[in-house]
Amino acid sequence: MGDRPLMIKELLLLLLLATLWGASYTFIKIGVATIPPVTLIAVRTLIAGCILLAVMRWLGLSMPRDPRVWRQFTFQAVMNSAVPFTLVAWGEQTIDAGLTAILNSTTPIFTFLLTALITRHEPVTFRKLFGVMVGMVGICLIIGMEALHGLGDQLLAQLAIVLATISYAGAAIYGKNFKGLHPIQPAAGSMLAGAALLLPVSLLVDQPWTLSPSLPSIAALLGLSIFSTALAFTIYFRLMQTLGSIGTTAQAYLRVPIGVGLGLLFLGESLSPTALTGLVCVVVAVVAMTWPARANA
Repeated sequence: MGDRPLMIKELLLLLLLATLWGASYTFIKIGVATIPPVTLIAVRTLIAGCILLAVMRWLGLSMPRDPRVWRQFTFQAVMNSAVPFTLVAWGEQTIDAGLTAILNSTTPIFTFLLTALITRHEPVTFRKLFGVMVGMVGICLIIGMEALHGLGDQLLAQLAIVLATISYAGAAIYGKNFKGLHPIQPAAGSMLAGAALLLPVSLLVDQPWTLSPSLPSIAALLGLSIFSTALAFTIYFRLMQTLGSIGTTAQAYLRVPIGVGLGLLFLGESLSPTALTGLVCVVVAVVAMTWPARANA
């Protein structure tokens, strides 16, 4: 019984993470209007890394000095920020933020498949498989076939998003390597490593000093860096230690209904009966993929 309040806390954090990352697609769409993708993501990771370093100093924490750990941070940065962030930003130059969120919502499927077929680092149970399947049914009911109307029109951009999704799945599995660290340490380390990889490319390719970003793009970049990156990745690495890889990636399913909910609240959009059924499916899927197997133990 004592595990139940703790589990509810973890699920609330999962919901917050889904909200922060769900908002990132809109931030990116506004940002790439006047800031090229590589520069947008280079600055995103740099700002987030600096914020996290400042928070660490305030908490009295320091970064690990072990070169092996920094190699792990760099690999995590490649898999979880530098490559997928840039692919998503590049893709969103030509496809809608909504379709990007839908394509990205398949992360739990790739995480489940990689775990089942290759890594086997955590139990692959029938309940998790059930969660994966019900989650996808829920997504289909929420978005409806008309939401996929543009699928295939910008094939290269959409393939870039799918590639980013597979990269996120690999990163979710690799993130288990940071179990002994405070969640903010791999978050800060991977962001700084990502910035170190992307800043030289930005200087070479985009020549940022020649850019004239708009005020909305700058505001979107700040929102993306502070909320959807610095705060989100601290929560992400915390959940990796408590919910596991498959459980943590379940937030990808939550991003779509959160987008629908925001549309209901702020844009006056309506929700169809099938979408309501889809929301129920998504909630069931997330609980199935995250609730501990021995909750009563």
